[in-house]
Amino acid sequence: MQRLMLLGDEAIGQGAIDGGMSGIYAYPGTPSTEIMEYVQNSKEAAEKEIQREWSANEKTAMEAALGMSYAGKRSMVCMKHVGLNVAADPFMNSAITGVHGGLLVVSADDPSMHSSQNEQDSRFYGKFAMIPILEPSNQQEAYNMAYTGFELSEKLGVPVLIRITTRLSHSRSGVEKQQSKTQRELSLPEDLKQFILLPANARKRYANLVKSQPAFEAVAEDSKFNELYPGKNRKLGIIACGIAYNYLMENFRDQKPEYPILKISHYPIPRKKVEKLLFSCKEVLIMEEGYPLVEEMLKGFQEKGTKIKGRLDGSLPRVGELDPNHVAKSLGKKVHYGSKIPDFVPDRPPALCKGCGHADVFNALNEALEKYGKGKVFSDIGCYTLGALPPYNAINSCVDMGASITMAIGATDAGLKPSVAVIGDSTFTHSGMTGLLDAVYKKSPITLIISDNYTTAMTGGQFSLATNRLEQICLGLGVEKEHLRILVPLKKNHDDNVKIIKEELKYSGVSVILAQRECVQTLLKKKRNQKPVTSNQ
Repeated sequence: MQRLMLLGDEAIGQGAIDGGMSGIYAYPGTPSTEIMEYVQNSKEAAEKEIQREWSANEKTAMEAALGMSYAGKRSMVCMKHVGLNVAADPFMNSAITGVHGGLLVVSADDPSMHSSQNEQDSRFYGKFAMIPILEPSNQQEAYNMAYTGFELSEKLGVPVLIRITTRLSHSRSGVEKQQSKTQRELSLPEDLKQFILLPANARKRYANLVKSQPAFEAVAEDSKFNELYPGKNRKLGIIACGIAYNYLMENFRDQKPEYPILKISHYPIPRKKVEKLLFSCKEVLIMEEGYPLVEEMLKGFQEKGTKIKGRLDGSLPRVGELDPNHVAKSLGKKVHYGSKIPDFVPDRPPALCKGCGHADVFNALNEALEKYGKGKVFSDIGCYTLGALPPYNAINSCVDMGASITMAIGATDAGLKPSVAVIGDSTFTHSGMTGLLDAVYKKSPITLIISDNYTTAMTGGQFSLATNRLEQICLGLGVEKEHLRILVPLKKNHDDNVKIIKEELKYSGVSVILAQRECVQTLLKKKRNQKPVTSNQ
């Protein structure tokens, strides 16, 4: 079999291709972005005509994947953890409709919040929906889980959640490919009412989901991804979940662990294996990346007299991602920290790229708002969120995708004027259009600046569904033509841009300013990719 060096994200993409996937749906979000990009760049995926275009947001992606499953084919939907919040409605309901073709939902969590607003644990969503969860401990398992996950989904009749984290997503390891499976043929569900969640049918479907839980547990109990390893020293037992198992084994490279270890990478938790470990050890230390999900569940076993340790009792940090040193410390082993960064080395916070159009937007906006004072600008998720930092100090919020517009509406309802929202082009089509529709309907006196750089820049320059469509979208949503202004954010246009913003700040209604200039990074990529003109002479 062919062996590849792959990121965890890439391993999932390749595993899904080899597993007979017909379509992948996603919205870019670190640390999940590379899954879709890998499939998009795959010659094998192109030859198999696998559907692989970006969706407007995670909800539409989840629904499209469910539609492909309805048609009998295997599909996968990918997102970061906060994207699962956006997709939560169809995600939760897909557990009740069940699947026809296998459906994998990949959620990439970001403990320590390297590029996110929170560090929520997607395993809780899987438990909430009552569906199986797969949590790989390394890149090979990530591949194997994607490869076999479709069959698991079809066998159990529900979507399967694959939960990964940043370190696994963005680290490489050798992965052995398996023989590629053929895609399923187009077919309709045997029960054409399966996906109709009218209350009478939904109640039956939900009862079936509840009745299926023992079967889900039995499959997890026998899963090859859950292993109980014996150990001689039973003073302590260890439960290591997902990538935490990898961190654990890094502390035993040159020796065999003396403690019994239960590796959990397939949920629901294997109850029999858990009980066997608990009943044979005086204490059990639970290592899991993210929230203390398993630790909380096992607190109910304490009547057996086994002490449960982990994130809740301080044996491991309650916040942030784990690492081999945290694990070593919890075991009383020597930690191996690198050299301390000298005090004279200054911090280097992220900054907008040199020549970025967002910078010119903020410079003009700050000047236009001078007479109104601070605290009037609501922003969104994107590169432009860096406008919160010096030298701009231009924005006052960053909560979730699309919140800039709706928070501005609420603030102006409370009497805050002027009320300004700043959003990017991709974020606008992701979650901002409905907020603008609210504003138009209410005639809210807000000024919306759509800083349009023709791409989804923050996640690497993916195609933006908004490109060359924003003007028509805004007019279609009801924005008055005379208050839909276009400016080009360049230093030479600064005075004119300030004048436009000042005029719209005075307007007692909805005004939209399109600040349009291509991202400097995508522009550089285009120039690098241009082939030099050669002469025939």
